[in-house]
Amino acid sequence: MTDLDLCFRSAFELASDIRTKTVSPVEVIENALARIDQVNPKVNGFCFVYADEAMDKARLAEADIQAGKDVGPLHGVPFAIKDFTPTAGKRTTLGSKVFEHWVPDQDPPLVERLLNAGGIMIGKTTTPEFAHSSFTDSPLWGPTRNPWNLDCTAGGSSGGSAVAVATGCVPIAEGSDAGGSIRIPAALSGIVGLKPSFGRIPMGILPTAFDSIFHFGPLSRTVADSALFLNLTQGPDDRDIMSLPATAPIPVPVARQVAGLRLALCPDQGFFALDPDVEANTHASAEALREAGAVVEEIQLGWTRQIVDDWFQHWAVFFAAYFEQHLDEWQDQMTPEVVQIIHSGQAVKATDFKRLEAARTKQWETLRPILSKFDALLTATMALPAPLVGGKDSDYDSNDDAGRYQGLDMTCTLNFVSQCPAVSVPSGFTAGGLPTGLQIVGRRYDEATVLRVAGALEVAQSWAGLRPPI
Repeated sequence: MTDLDLCFRSAFELASDIRTKTVSPVEVIENALARIDQVNPKVNGFCFVYADEAMDKARLAEADIQAGKDVGPLHGVPFAIKDFTPTAGKRTTLGSKVFEHWVPDQDPPLVERLLNAGGIMIGKTTTPEFAHSSFTDSPLWGPTRNPWNLDCTAGGSSGGSAVAVATGCVPIAEGSDAGGSIRIPAALSGIVGLKPSFGRIPMGILPTAFDSIFHFGPLSRTVADSALFLNLTQGPDDRDIMSLPATAPIPVPVARQVAGLRLALCPDQGFFALDPDVEANTHASAEALREAGAVVEEIQLGWTRQIVDDWFQHWAVFFAAYFEQHLDEWQDQMTPEVVQIIHSGQAVKATDFKRLEAARTKQWETLRPILSKFDALLTATMALPAPLVGGKDSDYDSNDDAGRYQGLDMTCTLNFVSQCPAVSVPSGFTAGGLPTGLQIVGRRYDEATVLRVAGALEVAQSWAGLRPPI
């Protein structure tokens, strides 16, 4: 039988409970495995579960506690890793037939650091093929479903990680984000998802270290757990020349006082067509911050959908560079959208790709004065609530009669200014009961402030304890 209260304890709380012997690591892992057995057949968030190994590690963790040994800050706490991130000795499929049987021989730094902190990797979570989509659905594992409405997608590409956290299987999970793949499923699943500043968490062994739109980060139910994950995984690693120097740890629990902070509000980023409930919840969140003492001023960014088009060109070239070599052998077994993205990338001239740097510079020149005046920027995370399972991103690539962009995710625009951290937190629910998200964007390298604003909303709107009806 599953103890739901234990399932929905935060990582920070579980680690404290384990250290004080309020609960044992064995109880925690047994309970997490029972919860996975209960919900995974419905939502399909895990593609691999390491039940026996996790229990063995839980028993060792319990022995350390009983022996009075010094233990790490995540000792005995379960976590999950996205099946896009290499894990030593464990299959990493990238959601693709191409890599169905790949077993890496190294962990990236973030996995090493979570394990060294005492965490127990309980499984790996689903991703669309090569993490290409806002819909987690792959040739290997099928669709991942939203725990708030099983007919809807959980988002992507870290959809499995979002579902694992939202349903109480684990308190924290890892995701990766090159266009919103942490923040999208966080918003659609009603949890917290942080894209740190580029380089804050090192890529390490991945060949993408120089690609500045790519990030690792946490998905969690509480702001404190995202801060804890960041503290444990940030800092330089010689395997990643782009990794940043370590910063002072963010205090956990995080500061939540926003009195006197100046926050810019641009719900639609200037060009997205927002669902009415999304728009209303974005304004309600801004008002909650005003009531908490922040100064919130609505502004215009001056952005257009050209930023989305430029980002897609960059993304397509990335795809072509890393995956075109598999087309001859595997094209018939690959997701059609993946093949289309690769072909799009192959068609981009080198000179046009280089010009994207100028486009990114221009975008930063519009954002820089805003973040000079304001401590953070607030926008919606997603223009729409969770779509139905079976959709694809290209279904949301048109303009309405008023010329507004009918896109789905409002996240890729922030990957082009990737040194700015961005976190998605719950902003409310639609009339149909689906979660919506608010995106908080900070100054360069300033995760502390975005998490501070997120923490204020966590208190004001009391969403950390919400549980999906599953």
